[in-house]
Amino acid sequence: MTATHEVFNQSRPLVGHDASDHPALREGLEREGAGWAIPEVSELGVLAGSGQVQEWGRLAERVPPKLNTHDRFGHRVDEVQYVPAYHQLMETGVKHGVHAAPWADDRPGAHVARAAKAMLWWGVEPGPVCPLSMTYSVVPALRTNPDLAATFEPLLTNRVYDFGLRDPATKQGLIAGMSMTEKQGGSDVRANTTSAMPQSDGTYTLVGHKWFTSAPMSDMFLTLAQAPGGLSCFLVPRVLPGGERNPVRFMRLKDKLGDRSNASSEVEYEGAIGWIVGEEGRGVRTIIEMVNQTRLDCVIGSASGMRTTLVLATHHARHRSAFGKLLIDQPAMRNVLADIAVESEAATAAMMRLAGANDRAIQGDSQEAAVRRIALAATKYYVCKRGPVAANEALECLGGNGYVEDFDMARFYRQLPLLSIWEGSGNVAALDVIRAIGREPASLEAFIGEAELALGVDERYDAALDRLRKELTSADDIEMRARRVVEQLALVFQGSQLLRHAPHAVADAFCASRLDRDWGGALGTLPTGLDLDPLIERAVVEVPD
Repeated sequence: MTATHEVFNQSRPLVGHDASDHPALREGLEREGAGWAIPEVSELGVLAGSGQVQEWGRLAERVPPKLNTHDRFGHRVDEVQYVPAYHQLMETGVKHGVHAAPWADDRPGAHVARAAKAMLWWGVEPGPVCPLSMTYSVVPALRTNPDLAATFEPLLTNRVYDFGLRDPATKQGLIAGMSMTEKQGGSDVRANTTSAMPQSDGTYTLVGHKWFTSAPMSDMFLTLAQAPGGLSCFLVPRVLPGGERNPVRFMRLKDKLGDRSNASSEVEYEGAIGWIVGEEGRGVRTIIEMVNQTRLDCVIGSASGMRTTLVLATHHARHRSAFGKLLIDQPAMRNVLADIAVESEAATAAMMRLAGANDRAIQGDSQEAAVRRIALAATKYYVCKRGPVAANEALECLGGNGYVEDFDMARFYRQLPLLSIWEGSGNVAALDVIRAIGREPASLEAFIGEAELALGVDERYDAALDRLRKELTSADDIEMRARRVVEQLALVFQGSQLLRHAPHAVADAFCASRLDRDWGGALGTLPTGLDLDPLIERAVVEVPD
């Protein structure tokens, strides 16, 4: 009999490694005051690199959540059913503090350590990281109401995942979601029409429809509604004290491009009970700090997607031959991989600096808060735009295999565009930066001060900073130029981090390709004369035989 099927020249599974074996991530942990967390980050990294956990990620995405509006007897239940793998990912993420745990940890660098863990867990399967992120982000908003914070923050920060709809006071841990946008308003939340009427017991009764409610099986949601005093923020539980279900009705789950393991729903409040968070009429102001945290998580997710797909592409190229050579040894392929690595290194360096600024801002450092204001919004805009671009190039490195669901690339590629939309799509993010420049001059001064720390190291960077200064001197057509200005801000911020902290080969390639205007638009167009070996070596992950 003649054999017709022999498997050879295929890469082996990328399993059995420590996903935290990521030089830029570990360097950032040390630099930003969280070197103490490297052992626990590595512990989660070993889990993230294991075959079992990776299979959890695939199963959670391939068996999406299902909405059950009624039980078999006809009673309204409004429950979402998930595959067990989703709960395993949630339980492990909560146990390792990917959720709100840093708010109960006074150690400097606690929020930096959490950022690194979130990056690793996003690289397993992004969907469950959404509710973990929202749980992390609601805490600073909740603190505007000390009574609510005292009641719920210990349960939000506890490292126990306790799934199921019960009286929050009877649970060991809570998950929080967000229910902000409406179909007629979208990003313009001031156009919301959901009403909130005060009651004699101090609660409010909410009536209205929400177009996007992420993670609807959360224990509680932050939501915006129009109170008598204007747009206000409320905490709406799924189950009321005493065990009665709050009338929060799920209408349907969204059929999304990506993020399939995480349910997103339309909901209606049919006289739902909520507690006000902050003051009436100051709903947007109340959620600003929450927005800062979720924007940072968008950057973390994008940096993770770049790194994850880069590592998969590099691993494939080290084990696949074409035209007599391993792909990793083909000059054109080396240029592509190195260029994706530049994008990944820049995103990770910027993300870790922002995580450090966030950590110190939370501790009361006003200068770091000022740096964070513009640098975070600009980086969120730019890095989230670059994530799908980098992942597309990485997918192409696998050829047809990259386009097949079995090889994971398609799953991560579908996910990355979400991060440009979440917490404000491109124009919203860019215009927010422009407004901050005009209204908060101290934040621009802090940003420029950060950028100036890298002056004199590379003349290409110096020229880029000079171009940025000139761009900022004119207010003419500033909204028309918003994306151009914000892109320059982001590139200067990335460049400043790489020149000060990254290996020379990384910073040199970044300046040559991102700050020098004579470069191609596609990745894989690095100019000749650069040392690509260190870039590719930092993307190599060894797996056991």
